[in-house]
Amino acid sequence: MVIPGNRYIPYENRQGGKAVVYFTRELSADGLIKAYDSVSSRIGGKVAVKLHTGEAHGPNIIPRSWVRKLMEQRLPDSSIVETNTYYEGDRYTTEKHRDTLGINGWTFMPVDIMDSDGTVMLPVKNGKWFKEMSVGSHMTGYDSLVVLTHFKGHVQGGFGGSNKNIGIGCADGRVGKAMIHTTPGQNNQWDIAKEEFMERMTESSKATVDFFDGRITYVNIMRNMSVSCDCEGTAAMPVVTPNAGILSSEDILAVDQACIDIVYAMKPEENHDLVERIESRHGLRQLTYMKELGMGCDRYTMIDLDNGGKEITAAEAASNLKAYKPDGQI
Repeated sequence: MVIPGNRYIPYENRQGGKAVVYFTRELSADGLIKAYDSVSSRIGGKVAVKLHTGEAHGPNIIPRSWVRKLMEQRLPDSSIVETNTYYEGDRYTTEKHRDTLGINGWTFMPVDIMDSDGTVMLPVKNGKWFKEMSVGSHMTGYDSLVVLTHFKGHVQGGFGGSNKNIGIGCADGRVGKAMIHTTPGQNNQWDIAKEEFMERMTESSKATVDFFDGRITYVNIMRNMSVSCDCEGTAAMPVVTPNAGILSSEDILAVDQACIDIVYAMKPEENHDLVERIESRHGLRQLTYMKELGMGCDRYTMIDLDNGGKEITAAEAASNLKAYKPDGQI
């Protein structure tokens, strides 16, 4: 039986092992470095940093100044990695994509558009929908992966966390993304939705997680959390959810689950729009399916990096949040 993706499972109703999630309220380059340092022990060799570089002039993407400081101080020989989009927009072709990277200021480190020279198939272990997934061919040239994610809503996934960042973001623009979004032989590019879409996206993510075999880590930034993905650029819906902080973990399920738990622990007037987006798209199926595939833990110990490593709950992380207002950081 498929667990419905519009049903939130409270922490006390979950079972199984625990992961560790680190949390800081410090929304800055230094806060990002602090969060990354807590989960960086497995990262080495040729390093890829997967993040969403956004459509042209996107207002909510991770501040470039933060990423620049992180990469210059901690990952000086790494590359930002992306793939082309499935929809016809500013990043549909490699040429357009490179123009958009320049517009958005991603010029301080190399950016590898991983499907610019083709694709490669990676196995999907124990998949329901796929036996293999098509990803950008350059991905197999990296030794480890830092998944740096702007946590927010998503028009089809309900929310976009680390799972979406690599499940959609590492699949190549023509084959892999089509496998996730579209039933072959019909004209609706976006016909796959709700639980099936979450499961397909998660199986794609699993292919990348398994490829890196532990040499992968996750940082989620809960800032400028529109209900819209960064794919929507300047058309994104206004932000109404308060900024919360930065979370990091070596467990993909735990870091996304902890972000969701913080959202659900907010006051109704703070989380209403984002919760409606998540539940109307059945996005919570991402979490339960990651658990079914053995990708991580939905229980965790949350460590407060701002208070000497004290253990806290998601409710404590969500307490005393300030009403959203733009911070002007780019």
